[in-house]
Amino acid sequence: MAKQSVKARQRKREHLVAQYAAKRAALKEAGDYAGLDKLPRNSSPVRLRNRCQLTGRPRGYMRHFAVCRLVFRDMALDGKIPGVRKASW
Repeated sequence: MAKQSVKARQRKREHLVAQYAAKRAALKEAGDYAGLDKLPRNSSPVRLRNRCQLTGRPRGYMRHFAVCRLVFRDMALDGKIPGVRKASW
């Protein structure tokens, strides 16, 4: 499980990206790169990292389910994800 500070930092970045999205798009459209430099660095969507919603783990992220592979496996085995079951042939 990721540290609480890392998860909080990620939530802060997500908030800033959403807050400055329109302003950033307008500045890019106008070609005002000096204005873009004045925006907070964490308002750039490039700085976001896909993290598991439950544990905050950054690796093994499954985009369709928004959780990491470990949590996905546990949830699938417990039957908490509809339509997913362990393969057997």
